[in-house]
Parts: sequence; C-alpha cells; structure tokens
Amino acid sequence: MSKRRWKRRILWLVLIVLAWLLIDWLIARWYHRGPALQVQAAPEQIERGRYLVAAADCAACHTAEGGAPFAGGVALASPFGTIHGTNITPDAETGIGRYSADEFFHTITRGEARDGHQLYPAMPYVSYKTIAREDSDAIYAYLMTRPAVKQPNLANGVGFPFNIRTGIHAWNWLFAGATAKPASQGQSAAWKRGEYLVETLGHCGECHSPRGWLGQVDRAAPLSGNDALGRFAAPALTPQALAARGWDRNGLREYLASGVAAHAVASDEMLKVVNLSTSRLNGNDLDAITTYLTGDQPPAPVAAPVLAAVVATPARDRYLALCAGCHGRDGAGVPHVAPGLLGNSSLRDGDAHNLIVAILDGLPEHDLPGLERMQEMPGFADQLDDAQVAELAQWLRTRYGGQTGAVTAKQVRGLREDAADRH
Repeated sequence: MSKRRWKRRILWLVLIVLAWLLIDWLIARWYHRGPALQVQAAPEQIERGRYLVAAADCAACHTAEGGAPFAGGVALASPFGTIHGTNITPDAETGIGRYSADEFFHTITRGEARDGHQLYPAMPYVSYKTIAREDSDAIYAYLMTRPAVKQPNLANGVGFPFNIRTGIHAWNWLFAGATAKPASQGQSAAWKRGEYLVETLGHCGECHSPRGWLGQVDRAAPLSGNDALGRFAAPALTPQALAARGWDRNGLREYLASGVAAHAVASDEMLKVVNLSTSRLNGNDLDAITTYLTGDQPPAPVAAPVLAAVVATPARDRYLALCAGCHGRDGAGVPHVAPGLLGNSSLRDGDAHNLIVAILDGLPEHDLPGLERMQEMPGFADQLDDAQVAELAQWLRTRYGGQTGAVTAKQVRGLREDAADRH
C-alpha cells in the first residue's frame, strides 16, 4: 500500500475522531440548554413519592455513605467494570433539575437520558419499564422537591468495548423487551400487588436472578439465585427454594421489616435493602411481597434438622475454638451479638458460597432498623487453609443445616482468589 493511501486513511481517521468529539460537545451543550425546573406538587403526591422511592430502593445506588441524599457517588461493581450511581437531586448542572416529568419517565423506563445517551443497565430500567406513570410522576415530584446538591457524577470504570454507549442500543434490542416470568403462581389481589413490588419497583430479579454472559437477566429463571454480581451470592427466592431453607410468610415478613428473623440476619447488600427500603413499607405491602414470593398456595417449609449426638472431629474442635465464643457451644447464638445456627438459612442453602465467604472474610457490625445490632464477626482466612475452611463449612452445614453435600477445598480456593482479585 502506498504512503499516500496510508496518509489518506490516517486523515480520515483523524476527521472521524474530530467529528465524534464535536458531536459529543454539541450534545453536552444541548443537555445544559433549557431552564432549571421548579416543581410544585401536592403534599399527598410528594409523600407518595417518598414512599415509592423507598419501595424502589433508590437510595441504595444514589446515596453514597456519608454523602448527601440522592447526590450519587455509589460504586456499583459489575463484571464489566465499576459503574457509579448518579446525582438525582434537582441540581440543574449535575442532577436532574432540567428534566421534565415526561423526560424522567422516559429515562427510567427506556434507559435513555435527557441528552439521548444510553444508561448502563445497572440502572434497572428493564424492570422499571412496567412502572405505572402515576408512580413515576410521584417519584419525580418527590425528588424534584429535595434539596439540590451540586455534585458532579463520578467517571465510570467500564473498559472497552463496553464503554461505547451506542452499543447499548443493540443490547436493548436483544434484551430490554424481555418480560419477567412470574416466580410463583397466584391470582389474588395481594399476589398481583406483590408481583409489582418485587418485579417492577423492588427490581429484586436484578440481583436474585441469574445473568447471561452479556449481563442480561435470565427472565426464564426468575429469582433462582445469582452468584456472579458481588462477593456474596444472592440466594434463590422461588417458593420451593425458600421453603427448603425453612422460610414461611411470617418469617419473611419479619425479616423484611426488621432484618432479623428466627433463622436469619440480613447482611451485605440485603442489609441495605432492609434499612433503606423494605423496613419502610407498610404492612399491606409487606404481606403482598411475601404472598408473591411464596405464591397463593405456599409450599410447607422444611423443618429444621434435629441435632444429632456430638462426635469429636477436627472441624468441631475448630468450631469450639473459633466460633463457640459467640455462637455458643450448641449453636444457639446470643441475642444482639450473634445469630443462632440451628436451621440458619445460609447453612440450609444448597450452595455453600455465602458460608465460605463469611468464614473467610468475616462480617461487619450490623446496624439494623430500630435498636437491633449484631456484633462484628472476624474472618479466618489467615488462620485456616482451604481444606480446614471446607471441613468447618461442611461440619456446620451438616450439623445445623441438614445439608449432605460436600464442601471442597477447591471451592474455598476459588473464593479466596476472588477476594484477592477484588482488592
């Protein structure tokens, strides 16, 4: 190829890049056109919006720890890189202060910002696409009457080629139109309200359903669990999976309202959900959620295992040395300190993922709604090797969870290496 042809190609490439930068600049200029809107709304609509913002768990992604409410900055880990929650206060320059109610509804249901750029699907517009317009308008009214905070949005850490947002058009064409298959069976008014709260507003399937290799939610396997998003796995929430772990409607309702039930304490991301969302819902909506999760005809919960006679093993010795000080020699736990282990939901899970992570990493202090607290649990990654962690996890699952499946050193090693990769 001649030098002249090479120079021509390079010139065309430079022109394309310059044209792209010009278009991007023009879009940014257009985005800041228009007046900053001042929204007037009835107190009843604003109060309804406040409630719906909690039901939709907006603060979890849009309020950073120690930051101003809804000013953004929350880092959301994904397989494609870190995505930051944006500023949704009514600031005109850095927030949504120039959005109309129509533009806001379009954004949360179509995943397209006011300036036309595509949002990453970390914003759950695929779930929100079925939100009622009056609910969107109430959320908008509430957000637009909050204090405006001038806080620029943080740059995302999404690598090539996923940082090319125009490619999201193709992703939307492939996946955004998918309809969530119900995770349970029902026709009652409570079940239908629960379906809306779980599948649309609460967007529970975004975490608790498996995802494909392009990050799309598997709508054919709703709420059947996902271990690929965070350090802890999101367990299955199907009626059968819940019943297998001992859950009934009363236990679920108590857990969602307070973060504590007879055999579980909310941790990690679910602790945020309880604190910022479900604990703020009224009793009727909590009943509706538990009705949807278990179905109109819920399966009977499996009884907790019966403790067998204690047999001396190296794993039991490790339990007595490392765990019994808080959880008790018989696993009964201590109120406000450590949960009981007999019938514990995590120990009854068919997947040992979360138990292994808890043993390796430990757990931070739990600040739950009201006055309830659970103390910090230390991690034992430095004290136990992979085989010892596997033996302890299997002993706990067998004795207190009634699980017979083996826990292997390979499983532990994989989660230990995952922790190193995240740091």
